[in-house]
Amino acid sequence: MAIDWKGLNPAPVTLFKDNGDVDFKANARLAQWLASIPGVKSLVILGHAGEGTFLTHDEQLELIRVYKDATPLPVVAGITGEGTKVAEIEAQKKFDVGASAALVYPNHGWLRFGYQKGAPQDRYKAIAQSGLECILFQYPAATKANYDLDTQLEIAAIPGVTATKNGVRDMKRWYNEIPALKNAFPDLAIMSCHDEWLLPTMFDVDGLLVGYGNMAPELLIEYLEAGKAQDYRLARKYHEQLLPITRAVYHRGSHMEGSVALKHALRARGLIDNVNVREPLKPLGDAADVEIRAAVRASGLTVVEEALAA
Repeated sequence: MAIDWKGLNPAPVTLFKDNGDVDFKANARLAQWLASIPGVKSLVILGHAGEGTFLTHDEQLELIRVYKDATPLPVVAGITGEGTKVAEIEAQKKFDVGASAALVYPNHGWLRFGYQKGAPQDRYKAIAQSGLECILFQYPAATKANYDLDTQLEIAAIPGVTATKNGVRDMKRWYNEIPALKNAFPDLAIMSCHDEWLLPTMFDVDGLLVGYGNMAPELLIEYLEAGKAQDYRLARKYHEQLLPITRAVYHRGSHMEGSVALKHALRARGLIDNVNVREPLKPLGDAADVEIRAAVRASGLTVVEEALAA
């Protein structure tokens, strides 16, 4: 049975102990809180927001097991292995420990050098053989790892590809390519991952797959429903309400800083008790913490005190 992507699909951060080890108990608590919110459809781990490529292979598999045991929601695992065969093996192992779907990252060599025609399609075919549903991941147009429309259409036609996470960040392409995908594949779920500017994409999507979903899932679900209803006035209201936290977390010097800032926002909401990260991420410092705490208050995000007591 295909996963229902038509809602919020948060990409949770990964929580660490003070000694640098993965804090599996804390990760389970975060998973349980997110899963308790109506409208959350899946939990997407081992991606950028979750520092997935900074975890060892064994840590990645154990985190999937923890999430699988903690909630009834489908667990989506980032697949990041470079070579197609490597990614195929990675996908099978993650399926075997309980993942239901794959967020398929491009071969990261393509970021610099681009890709040969047909290579992305073969990558998806290999990963889909594992039994994981696959999400077509469209990278920003500023990179060489984003797919032209013909490539997207060919990937979407592969059995097992049921959704796309589009982060093209080029609205000219969005307005041309998203309608083409919808027309060719009406059942393909369209999900935005434009954390830093969601409003322009909110009226064209079935769901969201965003790191943002860690810190403000309640409001994002309402925001998404306003977009689906084509209610611009209401969607604009949620955009304005969330703008302080959008700026504090995602309008920083580097988008990678957003992964760190997310943890500050989660701590400000009472959901976690530290902001530990793994290299190459760096701490943001006390000034950023003060800024993010103020933004959480300004956006009306409440403290979830019971989460840490669970």
